Amino acid sequence: MVIFGAGGDLTKRLVVPALYNLMHGGELPENFVLIGADLAEGTTETWADHLHEMLESFVGNESAEFDVKKIDEKAWKKLAGSMRYIRGDMTKPDLYGDIGKALDEVGKGGGTAGNVIFYLAVPDRFFGTVVEQLGKAKLTDQQEDADGKPKFWRRVVIEKPFGHSFDSAKALNAQILKVLDEDQIYRIDHFLGKETVQNIMMFRFANGLFEPIWNRDRIDHVQITVAETVGVEDRGRFYEATGALRDMIPNHLFTLLSMVAMEPPVGFDAAAIRDKKVELFSAIPAVEPEDAVRGQYGAGTVLDKKVGPYRGSPNVAADSNVETYVAMRIDIDNWRWAGVPFFLRTGKHMTERKSEIAIRFKQAPYTAFHNTPVDTLPPNWLVLRIAPNEGISLQFEVKRPGPEVELAAVKMDFRYDDWFPDVPNVGYETLLLDVMCGEQTLFMRADMVEQTWRIVQPMLDAWAAEKADFPNYTSGSAGPKAADTLLSRSGKRAWRPLDEPSNGKNKN
Repeated sequence: MVIFGAGGDLTKRLVVPALYNLMHGGELPENFVLIGADLAEGTTETWADHLHEMLESFVGNESAEFDVKKIDEKAWKKLAGSMRYIRGDMTKPDLYGDIGKALDEVGKGGGTAGNVIFYLAVPDRFFGTVVEQLGKAKLTDQQEDADGKPKFWRRVVIEKPFGHSFDSAKALNAQILKVLDEDQIYRIDHFLGKETVQNIMMFRFANGLFEPIWNRDRIDHVQITVAETVGVEDRGRFYEATGALRDMIPNHLFTLLSMVAMEPPVGFDAAAIRDKKVELFSAIPAVEPEDAVRGQYGAGTVLDKKVGPYRGSPNVAADSNVETYVAMRIDIDNWRWAGVPFFLRTGKHMTERKSEIAIRFKQAPYTAFHNTPVDTLPPNWLVLRIAPNEGISLQFEVKRPGPEVELAAVKMDFRYDDWFPDVPNVGYETLLLDVMCGEQTLFMRADMVEQTWRIVQPMLDAWAAEKADFPNYTSGSAGPKAADTLLSRSGKRAWRPLDEPSNGKNKN
């Protein structure tokens, strides 16, 4: 594996910790070699030492995605022993010549057989440049034997955001597809590495109980929430060029949407599943600005700590027009979902950290309860909890004990921690193994990427042309008030409270 951006935050915070977890679990190939490429001064020893220090700093840090009690030094030494560092400018051919020489050396002495993953942990403006340079250096060329079977493979992992708009995504796809075949490209979204996200399809399609009611006849609406308590912090420069919509919607939230709303595939191979996702996205009309709400946080209190406004963050303009919150209504024009709205929301500096999919079923008929104290029946909710307290809960009504006819909402609750061992995971482990195995199911295809940008393009255009009245929500709140109207105007609907207990317990 060759990592471009070897000294960057993504490499240190997620990619190398994931590789360490795989090494610790004995899942990396025996002859694995890790080559880091970066412009910064350094040697193999200083790079490895710095990465080790970063891992140590994460131990016991509950806010870190890499969560282990201590570092297994034996596993780390094995990983560190596989490392090489190459200094160079990724925009210049010289670096690729040095990488080519290193790959020839490890191919002969390390037994890598010529199989290489190029990981682009670099700012998105360099994606096309790096791929073009790899192509010019012949580093992406694959070879076949006389029988047409591959002698070795070359694969490229590209991080999000893949483009900044519909046109830029199409242009980037065209640029890299001049060099690579689609089966060499792995557009990665670490959200799909989460076990709870992958489990959504298994929950739907492996249980005969749920799929028959998974449609417009039984479901009133769906809410998909990815709320964060953290702010922009020191990522102001990135966020000013990106914003919440580009950062979260076409990838993370649409990933969750596709898992919930796609049609059953004919099999669980990559082509079948990705075809169904493209089919779903093609059935979604572009979202008009009146069906979306944007927000930007001001000063407030988050988790009992006073925090400043977004506009006061480092490298953020004092009059910034960039959103840190987005809510929208999605409609799907197909037989299964016609008339069922999907409401998506994501934001920073929110009341609680929560990622969940909440499915509200239609009300039961009132006839049997006419003229009783239960004329207004509470709805049934099925909640798929992505994080924290990963699990699934189903809320339904029972009679409260006593002489009166009174209903009480109760929950059946499944929690991963109760059933399965806690295995350290930053979300990249499964994805990295899939790249090594050539399994593309959990990765975005070119047509999928373009469809997701098509859906949000009208909002991007409208928001770029109009100055927003920011800030419009307090840090530590549930977002701007206009987001509530988005639901209430389509019927008696409301967002689930962010502070609703996510552990399956009833507040009462």
